[in-house]
Amino acid sequence: MKYSKSFVWLMLILPWLSAPLLGKGTLKRFLPSAILISFIVHYESKVAKKRRWWYWYENISSKLDGGYALTWGAFLVGSLWILKFTYGKFWYYLGLNLIVNNTFSYVLTEFLKKYGIASLVRLKKYQLSLLFFMKTLILYGLQFLKEKIAD
Repeated sequence: MKYSKSFVWLMLILPWLSAPLLGKGTLKRFLPSAILISFIVHYESKVAKKRRWWYWYENISSKLDGGYALTWGAFLVGSLWILKFTYGKFWYYLGLNLIVNNTFSYVLTEFLKKYGIASLVRLKKYQLSLLFFMKTLILYGLQFLKEKIAD
């Protein structure tokens, strides 16, 4: 697609434009957990590339594939927003994440495939959704531990 590289860049930059709206308190409270889970996702992407779970056709640069933009843009900032509005209300957190994760797994993956940006290779959509669910629990656990240690 003609604009697929632009879309990948937007996945990295656009979410960060909303970050100032989170507020300093939110960033201070949730950024450590969000960064840690993003590092886990970044490592997962390396494993996924090796095992061909999915493939990114569009790259940010010769060394960074489109997964980098998703991890350090939409995923990181999205995690901050979700934590801001739902942390402390576990069932809301879980419900919102299930909606977001399944929307990505079942809708956005089709969009990415249709426009030649990325596609699932050896991973089924339900498996991707389960991976997201595990990361959802890990993120909440990381934040819970951070707050227990801080008390």
